[in-house]
Amino acid sequence: MGLYAAVVRGAFRRFSTYRAATLAGAFTNTVFGFILAYTFVALWQARPGLGGYDESAAVTYIWVSQALLMTVAVMGGGFQDDVQERFRSGDIAIDLYRPVDFQGWWLATDLGRAAFHLLARGVPPTLAGALVFHTRMPEHPLTWVFFLLTVLLAVVVSFGLRFLVSLTGFWLHDSEGVQSVMLVVSLFFSGMLLPIALFPGWLGTLAPLLPWAALVKVPTDVFLERATGTGLLGALGFQLAWAAVLLAAGRLLQLLATRKVVVQGG
Repeated sequence: MGLYAAVVRGAFRRFSTYRAATLAGAFTNTVFGFILAYTFVALWQARPGLGGYDESAAVTYIWVSQALLMTVAVMGGGFQDDVQERFRSGDIAIDLYRPVDFQGWWLATDLGRAAFHLLARGVPPTLAGALVFHTRMPEHPLTWVFFLLTVLLAVVVSFGLRFLVSLTGFWLHDSEGVQSVMLVVSLFFSGMLLPIALFPGWLGTLAPLLPWAALVKVPTDVFLERATGTGLLGALGFQLAWAAVLLAAGRLLQLLATRKVVVQGG
């Protein structure tokens, strides 16, 4: 565990060195947050109570989701870029010879990345939104604890999805096409573009059951205290279940992929 803790700290320090990119990213998140927030204000003034949210909750949803965008890597990236480059160079073979678990190494790396992005690209846009809009903060102190727990589980679920996509590189040698498809699916079904509560008909029934709902929907529901009591336990159980399933699937696919590794040019 000491090794993986060191990997988490190393990843945090690594991403903290990109100060200009971080500042630009936080500014971009803030700008898009303002655009979406004003759009939601107009929509909720026309349709009050839409999806069970009042105007304040809807605006808060925007800023929390913006804070989660990079933290849970809704748009992909993170360790995927590193793994993809190692496929191209052939260094992936060296990774498999290291005396450390392949999946565990990249999970620890992703946790360090997520911790930095939560602080550097999550907090500033949220504070900016709170200064301009009437946002809703949790009433109970424990809600903050449960929210951070759901963010941690959301990162693990996101890692599980992205790890499966990255492993396709063992067969395709380039998983960017699969990543592009996953980007569209993730943005839609996570609730990043529109709260899942607004999805109509069978889509609204299916979307909350898919793993992408664990990325944005569950943390925002906990932050807005829409999930309390048994609902909170159900939300955490939902994330835990998908995290376990995806990590197990990643482990199985990794075993299948590494039975025979062919390095291009080697």
